[in-house]
Formats: sequence, C-alpha cells, structure tokens
Amino acid sequence: MTSEGSDTLAVIVMFHSAFGPRPAVQAAAGLLREAGHEVHTPDLYGGHNPPRQLDTVEESMRVREEIGRDELLRRAVTAAAPLSGRGVVYAGFSMGGAIAQNLALADDRARGLLLLHGTSDVPEDAAADELPVQLHVADPDPFEPHDWLNAWYLRMRRAGAEVEVHRYPGAGHLYTDPGLPDHDKEAAERTWRVALDFLAGLPDPADG
Repeated sequence: MTSEGSDTLAVIVMFHSAFGPRPAVQAAAGLLREAGHEVHTPDLYGGHNPPRQLDTVEESMRVREEIGRDELLRRAVTAAAPLSGRGVVYAGFSMGGAIAQNLALADDRARGLLLLHGTSDVPEDAAADELPVQLHVADPDPFEPHDWLNAWYLRMRRAGAEVEVHRYPGAGHLYTDPGLPDHDKEAAERTWRVALDFLAGLPDPADG
C-alpha cells in the first residue's frame, strides 16, 4: 500500500549490484514495501527470464564489462525516468549504488540517496543542495578504501548533500546478501534498521 505525498512513504528505485538481480535485491525491496514504500527494481542486465544472477566476482566483472558503464547508465535512466517527477529516492547495491548516485546528482527533484556498499566519483560541478544521503559500507572494504571514502564524503558535502556514513567492522563487501560469502547477518539487520529510519524521516517532496 502506498500513498503519494505522504511524509513517511517514498518512491524508491533500487539498482542491483554487478552480481545482477539476485534474490537479496527482491528481499530488500520486500522489506521496504512492508514499511509502506513503493519500490522499483530494474534489471540492468537485460530482463532475462529467469533473471541473470551471478555468483562470483569474476562472472560479475565480465558481464558488467560486456554491457559497459554507459549502457548500464542509459538503462538506469530509462527505468527511472517515468518516476522522476514524483521525487524519487535512488538506492543501489555496490555497482548499483554508483549508478544511483549518478542519477540522484543529475535529478534536482531527487528526494534522497541510499547507498549500500558502493559510491561513485563526484563531479566538480555537482550540486546536491540538502540532498539526504546515507551510505552503508564494510570497514574495511577493498572496493571502498578509507582514503577514497573520506574524499568522497568531502566532495558530497561540498556539493551540498547531507551525508551520513555507517561503517560495519569486519563485514564483507556485499554483506547484505545472504547468498554470498560476504554476508554478515548482524550487520545486515542493523543496516536495514538504520535505512528504514532514514527513509521514514525524509522530507515530503511536496514541501520542497
């Protein structure tokens, strides 16, 4: 159940990681829907039936490189475009987080940005005036090293975003996915508790 215009419900576009639209993505979407949010989970790998779910880093990197960054971004923009006028919260896992960040920074009506396990470069001319941003990341994370995250945080703040960073010591990179070796049950549960509070506290787009 959703009601557009509520100050607690959000329209969320959630992008999968390089591992594809795995069951963990749909499980996360289901959790957010139970909280009253409207969640869309585009398949950036081409809508295969069954979905293209990958299990190793090598497979995921190969498929991502085959499709290419520009094509993945094009597919993401196409999927989100019909919803952008409603004040979208962009969200994503790892690679999907990088994609979500790119779309949020390009959408001056974005309502929020929820990043799980991944970030992207912040353009020098980026403008994210008071955009609520929440990042959840393993600590340490080989794909999101401390120096990178510190610089990312400063660039996002300089762009005007309101940024929270939540780190999870000892967790693996994609620790929210129960089907991968990185999974950390305690860290995942804490992530979703914090993320749900973040989403519930977003300002109503009608007030913007």
